[in-house]
Amino acid sequence: MPINIANGLPAKKILESEKIFAIEDASATRQHIRPLEVVILNLMPKKIETETQILRLISKSPLQVKVDFMKIESHISKNTSQDHLVKFYTDFSELKDYYYDAMIITGAPLENMEFEEVDYWDELEEIMEWSKSHVFSTMHICWGAQAGLYYHYGIHKQYLSEKKFGIFPCELMDEYDFLTNGFDEVHNTPHSRHTTIDEEALAKCPKLVVLSQGKDVGSNIIVTKDYRQIFLTGHFEYGVDTLSQEYWRDIKANKPIHIPENYFPEDDPTKTPVLTWRSHANLLYRNWLNYVYQMVPYVIEEIEHCDPIGTGKKEDHGYSQAFKK
Repeated sequence: MPINIANGLPAKKILESEKIFAIEDASATRQHIRPLEVVILNLMPKKIETETQILRLISKSPLQVKVDFMKIESHISKNTSQDHLVKFYTDFSELKDYYYDAMIITGAPLENMEFEEVDYWDELEEIMEWSKSHVFSTMHICWGAQAGLYYHYGIHKQYLSEKKFGIFPCELMDEYDFLTNGFDEVHNTPHSRHTTIDEEALAKCPKLVVLSQGKDVGSNIIVTKDYRQIFLTGHFEYGVDTLSQEYWRDIKANKPIHIPENYFPEDDPTKTPVLTWRSHANLLYRNWLNYVYQMVPYVIEEIEHCDPIGTGKKEDHGYSQAFKK
């Protein structure tokens, strides 16, 4: 099934060139099904690139998905045109009365700042609190995962002596878990960050489960027991050249940076990297959306009356049948 995106979104042409079927609002309204409603809070500077990466993964689901993009009001983006933001993004204040089956909170290049120092932290806290009652399942990525773990569970981030940068092998903790069903026991994940999470504090939190971890990167996929919250410390959504772009950007800016690990063939940055994490990224997002589809109430407003996040308890709210007429 296709993803339903706003008319004219730049990602549409890219996805079509990759033989990914994306329909616009006018066509979607003629189909008599209820799509999954997904909202993406895109905090990355290069928003169009991130939009395309995430939509590419969402599109692999057999379900129809309607996507909205949310933006922070208390921060002005310097790397994306205001025309693009006005046309395709909506302020949180205009969306706070809506309900969504799923939400994605992206990363942001803010690891070297304390959370409270971020100029939009208060608004992000409000959004994360809102997500507990208005979103069935929220996926947090990289800095978004660190922010979510800190806000929801008081788990602090820790600064690294050097940037964790490259493609890192991770191992499954439970090969039969629903979210990682189909994963190989060892799977690669891109990481690009200056901080990590407090693993000791994480281990003491009974509401959280680690599904994947790596010797070099620590916990990689973390979830609540009911998957209402998912935390990815890496970037499954990254394209094959994303780390290369980051590497050459820092080289040109004379910033201290080492060659990304396990990325360039023979560690030669003039050689084209190989994409070794695509199948697991596709599986992760497909499994996630399938779970949401199976469990979310058909009447989307009933999300607010679902059981509290992390309890692992559910009553019969008429889950599944998300596309029931």
